Amino acid sequence: MEHGSRIEIRELAQHPRRGSESASQLTTVDRPLWRADLFDRLADPPGSFSAAHYHPQFTGNEPSARFWDAALSTDPWAWLGDQITSLGAAAGGAGWPLDPGDAAELPGLASAVVATAQQFGPAECRSAAECFQLTRDVQDAVQLMIATVRTPERLDQDRVAPWLART
Repeated sequence: MEHGSRIEIRELAQHPRRGSESASQLTTVDRPLWRADLFDRLADPPGSFSAAHYHPQFTGNEPSARFWDAALSTDPWAWLGDQITSLGAAAGGAGWPLDPGDAAELPGLASAVVATAQQFGPAECRSAAECFQLTRDVQDAVQLMIATVRTPERLDQDRVAPWLART
């Protein structure tokens, strides 16, 4: 099992304007373009980033295979900042297909993206209860992952108990 920060670059879908100038607008974060999983394995020392990887592209909603980069495990926060600043080209990728205005703005937000991701890094989760509080919004995805584990008898049942509880 792995835990840590997941960062996705996703397309913001456009919708027709609705209502008056003060009306709330529909915001849909849609098609994924890129993902980095800055993860530790639960059995490893916090901050080892032994399971850190990224997915440089998606087919629909499904990620590509995991890509591993030594720089990602060595200094994941600098690696992430470089990816955001280079718009996905720093690790040899083709870059993200972004709106020109977004492409101009995103590099300036790299430090804010990194600081936010650090708040959810694997070293910030010191117990099952703390980890659950950070990931309770994806409980159904965690349950799906647990259901597909090849050797479920090896799971630490106390560790995964919060995610298995029905809410």
